[in-house]
Amino acid sequence: MRHTRAHTANRRSHHALKTPTLAICSNCGAKHRPHHMCLECGFYNGRMVVDMEAKKKAREERLQAKREAIRGEEPESAESGEPATAEVKELKGGKKEEARDEKKK
Repeated sequence: MRHTRAHTANRRSHHALKTPTLAICSNCGAKHRPHHMCLECGFYNGRMVVDMEAKKKAREERLQAKREAIRGEEPESAESGEPATAEVKELKGGKKEEARDEKKK
């Protein structure tokens, strides 16, 4: 059965977005969701729940190791500092595929 515009509008009147309720952290003063720990300092209800400094430090170390691994994968010839002409890539099946430059000198 067809709904009139008025009935549709009445149904949708409750679909409006509401602003989230935020509480202020008693430790650092940042805003966070009520009954949730502060994402800035890791405190909840006056006590430390998660050590955010250690977590940030571990994340930074992990990202740094990933950056170094990516830099180590770039093949370069030792003499000229130019990228190598043949790159070897491992595929999921354990097979190796060689990609060669089409330009031959």
